[in-house]
Amino acid sequence: MSTAMLAPPTAAELARRRLHARRKRRNVVALTLALAAMAFGIFWLVWILVETVRLGIGGMSLTLFTEMTPPPQAETGGLANAIFGSLAMVTMATLLGTPIGILAGIYLAEYGQRGWLGSATRFINDILLSAPSIVIGLFIYSVVVARARSFSGWAGVLALALIVIPVVIRTTENMLSLIPNALREAAYALGTPKWRVITTVTLRAARAGVITGILLAFARIAGETAPLLFTALSNQFWTSDLSQPMASLPVTIFKFAMSPYENWQQLAWAGVFLITLGVLILNIVARTFFRNRS
Repeated sequence: MSTAMLAPPTAAELARRRLHARRKRRNVVALTLALAAMAFGIFWLVWILVETVRLGIGGMSLTLFTEMTPPPQAETGGLANAIFGSLAMVTMATLLGTPIGILAGIYLAEYGQRGWLGSATRFINDILLSAPSIVIGLFIYSVVVARARSFSGWAGVLALALIVIPVVIRTTENMLSLIPNALREAAYALGTPKWRVITTVTLRAARAGVITGILLAFARIAGETAPLLFTALSNQFWTSDLSQPMASLPVTIFKFAMSPYENWQQLAWAGVFLITLGVLILNIVARTFFRNRS
């Protein structure tokens, strides 16, 4: 056996080994904490989903979609008016907020990279993204409901649209920013005007991401309760007139879940199951669509 193989490690080698061991210990601790946090979050998520399915699927029936919200302790009843009201207000809010959000996102990505207006718009958009929905509901209440002296579905649409707009703005700007500048330069080299480059090149290339953002915004407002409490309020009967108070699924769930009546509580869980299933399907569709188109 040679002398070099029996020679003790140098001080530099020992320091390197200690550093390597210390890094391995830190890596193990960080990995353990990350896995524990992930397991903690998944545990509560699975528990919520299991309880929602267990308590909500028992209330699923045909009458849920065909009958109006019942009085307390009634033998039959459904959520038809609440389901229709939610679909009407959420759809109208998405149709109202999406064009504004897309146009603002296009401006920020294509025109407002350096100007003060772009910076101010991004700052305001960040505030709207983080603003509690109840604040938006109170704002629409003071601006629309209090002056009209009447709750209405249109007020609920405006409140939900204010939640949709910043989500679509952020998604559109981010998706357009990911488009390589080489595509824009190639179109400019052919003499294409800027508005046509945006509509036929960049926006088309980012179409999948923009649609994904719209679907996610739709899923977000589908479960909003606080804005509708101050704007659309509720209605026990079927109505398609958005100028009148209108029932919605989140508000009906809130009201029925807080009641002491068993039939209302069962309908509340059925409504929770419907909203959860709808939001889950929208998220899956949005992510699958984006993944396939990308």
